Amino acid sequence: MIQSINRNPMLLQQKAVSATRADVSVAQDLLDTLMAHRDHCVGMAANMISVNKRVIVCQLGMLPVAMINPEITAKHDAYQTSEGCLSLSGERETTRYQRIRVRYLDMQFQPHEQEFTDFAAQIIQHEVDHCEGILI
Repeated sequence: MIQSINRNPMLLQQKAVSATRADVSVAQDLLDTLMAHRDHCVGMAANMISVNKRVIVCQLGMLPVAMINPEITAKHDAYQTSEGCLSLSGERETTRYQRIRVRYLDMQFQPHEQEFTDFAAQIIQHEVDHCEGILI
């Protein structure tokens, strides 16, 4: 179900708690909401729809991917960039990494560990920051 976007910085700065199997519907709501905003949004975290759970979704090419309890386990090749956010107005400077390794669960709670590069890595880093309560 498409959800409304949380724009409250105080709520967005709260660190998310781990998701459980009961939170799979949150991932589906995020996917639905991402698709509704796909013309100007490439990733979302659960706190962006006012759910304080560690769930993100990312548009990786043509495929939207849900990641439950994502954790970045390695970062390589830092660079500076400017990013926007659906929950906040404007753009801000931030440090990102060209290549990252991420451990996460899919919607069937199967574990994955995968390396991402370039823009896909940037999207994931932005959304994982949301899970940590970090706003750009």
